[in-house]
Amino acid sequence: MAAFGGRLRSKIQLSLFSLVHHDITRIPIFKDCISSSSSTIQLAFDHPTRSFEYVWHGQQQSYTYFQPRYYHDGRPRGSLWRGKKLIGKEALFVILGLKRVKDDEEKLDNFIKVHVSRLLKMDMVAVLNELERQEEVDLAVKMFWVIQKQDWYQPDVYLYKDLIISLSKSKKMDEAMKLWESMKKENLYPDSQTYTEVIRGFLRFGSPGDAMNIYEDMKQSPDPPDELPFRILLKGLLPHPLLRNKVKQDFEEIFPDQSIYDPPEEIFGLR
Repeated sequence: MAAFGGRLRSKIQLSLFSLVHHDITRIPIFKDCISSSSSTIQLAFDHPTRSFEYVWHGQQQSYTYFQPRYYHDGRPRGSLWRGKKLIGKEALFVILGLKRVKDDEEKLDNFIKVHVSRLLKMDMVAVLNELERQEEVDLAVKMFWVIQKQDWYQPDVYLYKDLIISLSKSKKMDEAMKLWESMKKENLYPDSQTYTEVIRGFLRFGSPGDAMNIYEDMKQSPDPPDELPFRILLKGLLPHPLLRNKVKQDFEEIFPDQSIYDPPEEIFGLR
């Protein structure tokens, strides 16, 4: 009886694999892939008395082409949160909570005391990065001040850089300057990109004098000067010829091989 049951199970399993093989070969792309080994499969299925293990071995040989993909093939990967391995449930809860109460200062401060302060180090950094990515700059700044008070905090110029650039692009120059001063107190120095975005931010904000102050600070930087912040100033200071001439002289001394475009003066009513 046991032998009969074993043979019956083997026949059922064999029939299932025959059905799967028949359905797969009806798909053109799969039919081409397994055409080279179809004789092996047919031979196995033509001998019902052979064991299930041998048929499965032939099945494995037939489908060696169907391996998992280890590279991105351009298809959407689904939900953003599903792919964020570094964002835990606590961090997600804090992000959603901060966005929910951001318009109420009292509720926001209470939420930070109750929920944000108890996060682990990696969760705090993940919350900060995600708020920056979502362009929640004000919340990201508050998150940074919380991080700065932690025992494990160490000065990091890149944390400052990302926040200062985000604030400058949002024309929130007062908050950007608070971070700028805090960065200087921690003996950190901005790079050329940070100088560029802050100068651009002040020019957009309508403060050429503050842009020149950042420019003078940039000239004292130990890093070699970059051409881009000079060109941004030269373009932004076109309505201010005296300030522009000063920057132009410095540019010609530092970059003697580069040329500068000077638009006709009558465009700005200088004649």
